[in-house]
Amino acid sequence: MDITMPALQVLLLAIMFLAILVEVKTGGTGAGIIFGLVAAGVFWGSQYVKGAADLFQIGLFLGGILCIIVEMLLPTVGLLAGVGVAAMLYSLVMALGGNFAAVTVLILALVAAIGVFALVVNQLPASRLWKRFVLKDQSTSKRGYVSAVEEPHLVGERGKVLTELRPSGSALLAGHPVDVVSEGAFIPKGELVQVVAVQGSRVVVRRVEQSPKAPTKQQA
Repeated sequence: MDITMPALQVLLLAIMFLAILVEVKTGGTGAGIIFGLVAAGVFWGSQYVKGAADLFQIGLFLGGILCIIVEMLLPTVGLLAGVGVAAMLYSLVMALGGNFAAVTVLILALVAAIGVFALVVNQLPASRLWKRFVLKDQSTSKRGYVSAVEEPHLVGERGKVLTELRPSGSALLAGHPVDVVSEGAFIPKGELVQVVAVQGSRVVVRRVEQSPKAPTKQQA
């Protein structure tokens, strides 16, 4: 069987890539591996018979698969998986001719495999190797993570500036220091300010213009 049609080559490679992705996701449970082996056998057999591939390229491809299998069984830092993927891709490009057309076929197959994998990934069990590559932890309140506390009750509160606002700084509000920001103007230390808005953790203050003291009788 002479596999020369680019569309058929893309299909066979896509099946191989999809089988590898499924195995990485499931931890080598064998799901879909038969289709991958059949596709690999047809592709490499045809390429070898017509002289487009040699034993070195086939061995390099198999060595890449072996590296991925070892990574799944003995998870390291992902180095073996990276080496395995690189070896497989290189061997496939060389078997396809080692030119721009070969790279194009490879990219199309990868895109097709990733597209199908994305549709079924949530239905498959996750292996230890997969969990190393995908972030699963979430910063939730149940795990002790909290976002900045919003204090809407501070709106209208007055207090003195503890540090110069340029435009951010600190002010004494409701009896405790609060990080604040002015509306843009510089406010020196000791000035009286009033909270005009609370936007999340951002407390916006405005200087309170104090009326001049009435003159005393002696001054009059």
